[in-house]
Amino acid sequence: MEINRLFDLIAYQISIYDKEVALARKVNGSWNKYSSRQLKEITDNFSLAFLAAGISKGKKVAIISDNREEWNFVDLALQQIGAISVPMYPTITSEDYRYIFDHAEVEMIFVGNQEIYEKAKPVAKDRKIYSFDKLEGVAFWEDFMKTGEHQDLAQLEQSKDSVDGSDLFTIIYTSGTTGRPKGVMLTHKNVLSNVIGVSKFILVDKGTSRVLSFLPLCHIYERTGFFCCLYIGSSVYYAESLEKIGENLKEVKPHLFNTVPRLLEKIFDKIVSKGYELTGIKKSLFFWALNLGLRYEPNVDQGAWYNWQLKMANKLIFSKWREALGGEVIQINSGASALQPRLARVFWAAGIKICEGYGLTETSPVVSASMGTHEAIKIGYVGKLIEDVSVKIAEDGEILVKGPNVMQGYYKQEELTAEVLQNGWFHTGDIGELEGEYLKITDRKKEMFKTSGGKYVAPQVIENKIKESALIDQIMVVGENRNFPAALIVPSEEGLREYCRYKGFPFTELGEMIVKPEIIEKFQREIDDLNKYFGKWEQIKQFKLISNAWGIETGELTPTMKLKRKVIHSKYENEIEAFYSS
Repeated sequence: MEINRLFDLIAYQISIYDKEVALARKVNGSWNKYSSRQLKEITDNFSLAFLAAGISKGKKVAIISDNREEWNFVDLALQQIGAISVPMYPTITSEDYRYIFDHAEVEMIFVGNQEIYEKAKPVAKDRKIYSFDKLEGVAFWEDFMKTGEHQDLAQLEQSKDSVDGSDLFTIIYTSGTTGRPKGVMLTHKNVLSNVIGVSKFILVDKGTSRVLSFLPLCHIYERTGFFCCLYIGSSVYYAESLEKIGENLKEVKPHLFNTVPRLLEKIFDKIVSKGYELTGIKKSLFFWALNLGLRYEPNVDQGAWYNWQLKMANKLIFSKWREALGGEVIQINSGASALQPRLARVFWAAGIKICEGYGLTETSPVVSASMGTHEAIKIGYVGKLIEDVSVKIAEDGEILVKGPNVMQGYYKQEELTAEVLQNGWFHTGDIGELEGEYLKITDRKKEMFKTSGGKYVAPQVIENKIKESALIDQIMVVGENRNFPAALIVPSEEGLREYCRYKGFPFTELGEMIVKPEIIEKFQREIDDLNKYFGKWEQIKQFKLISNAWGIETGELTPTMKLKRKVIHSKYENEIEAFYSS
């Protein structure tokens, strides 16, 4: 059948796969499962309920919730009547909600739980709010949906026929690391072109594979991933929470999931900390295997001796890593920020295929992707361009993108749109290079800075290298218009605890440890050792150890776990000034 609009994927899945489990989420200890046909029935009833409530083509509805099946029901139902969804992160502020409600001209709001409702209610004005959890005094989503059960399906078919692939289906407000968030306008065609292009890079079996979902659906990365699952017939299981991902991996045994580098770093650090707890021959074998993995090249034959050792390492050590991920993972897609090459090497060595890609909200999101085969992967690169997407590198190194996936513009912000969309090319703000078919990202154009000596510094490259230290969990490099780069560093508590145990130092608590001279000296040696990888003007000359980890809830990270540099800079203004006042 022909697929012109995103909601056509429901009928397509039924016609090809007719899944018993299209969607599932664990509630109170058991999995709520929905077949392809149940997904269609609920979505149709929801669409009719919206029409009966006066929500028609072009009108806006907000969705604010963690991942759950109701999120998809609302999203797909709005698509079928030509209405426009406005998804938002549950973690943003009430003031952000107010701005987006007003700027996007939202007419109705769906919230996930009591906490989100409490933030949305004071700024909702006279907009009707529905909740996915049953909340006292709040209209329940299911009651609303049921108002569509006895409506005229012919009316829905007319509404569906009026929707074209070029119609706007969503406005996604970026996380707003600088100033007010921008509303990215995406059409059905934008995202559908991405779904079809990305699906060619996915190696799981069509119709029978399982996917665990835990990245926010309000981000286009996971949302396009959901549509891709509809297209290839994968069953989507929503993780209970970030804290329970480990349990859910073992239950679901997924073949595929999307993630971000920060979570892979945490998985790796947890694995290594378990290795430090081993003793004797078990500990020796663990670090022997780890060191083999760090030397791995997916498409390079390193000889019979290395291959034999790696085979033994997989049998003795790496098999346990795979079991922790459910034992059946075929492919893990990593995006949103740069992945440390050493992590890619060690996971590939362990038979865990991390496929790095690149994209932005404005590109629906994928520009390039990696395929999970040894022949196709190239560590340090973000894969090959997907179908129908073109890239060229500007004179200043900026990546420019053209294709059917590029957004229509920023909602009500014509000047900002004109800045980034020029002659059909979207200016990404990222710096990179093309090597044959492979794309490489080197830094964010807006994050690069000049020292007072006029030298350019790319902080992300430095940060990724320094995070290779087992003692360093988070880092932000500073130094714009200063005479040298410096760094704010959040130590790895587990790594520091292990170092202290090895050295015979008593570990009390992180805030006390980071001011001890012997600990500061150790970090200085780590920085000195890693500085040799950079030019003189790029090397970290001073650093400050910070005891509180940066997080989403505390405001230092975006929901996709990127550093909010301006927020961190403002929060630690005194510490940064101290670098340059001595």
